[in-house]
Amino acid sequence: MTINANDLQQARQQHIGRQLQQAARDFNARALSKLRERGHTGLGAAHLNLLPYLEVGGTRLTTLAEQAGMTKQAAHQLVTELERQGYLSRQPDPQDRRAQRVTFTPEGMGFLEDADAIKREIAAEYRAKLGPDYWQHLGEALTLLLAPES
Repeated sequence: MTINANDLQQARQQHIGRQLQQAARDFNARALSKLRERGHTGLGAAHLNLLPYLEVGGTRLTTLAEQAGMTKQAAHQLVTELERQGYLSRQPDPQDRRAQRVTFTPEGMGFLEDADAIKREIAAEYRAKLGPDYWQHLGEALTLLLAPES
C-alpha cells in the first residue's frame, strides 16, 4: 500500500504523540512566561527540562543527567548556569566523595514555590478551557495511559 505525500505529511503531523508533545510545549511555554514575570528571567526551556528531576533533598549529577535524558556534559553545563544564577549548589556526595550532589539553594527553594503556584495557575487555565468533566477525564486518561503495564 502506497500513501501519497500529502497524506503521509498529514499523518506525521496529526497523531497522539504530536498532540502530547504540543501540549507539553504549551505548558512549558506558559510556565516559562509566568516564571519570567516572577523575576526568574535567566531561565530557559533547557533549564525547565532539567529542574523537575532534581530532588528537593539533592541529586547526584550523574543521576540527574540520566533521569533528564541528557549527557553528563549537558547536565553539568545547565547546573553550572543555574549555580551562577543562585538556584543550585554542588557539594561532594556524602556517600561517595568522588560524586557531586546538586541541591537547591534558598533562592532555588523560592523558585520551587513559584513553580508550584504556576503549575496550579496553568492547571486552572486548562480546567477553565476544558470544563470540569473533560479536565477530570483528561487526568484519568493520562494516568491510565502512563501507568506501567503489569
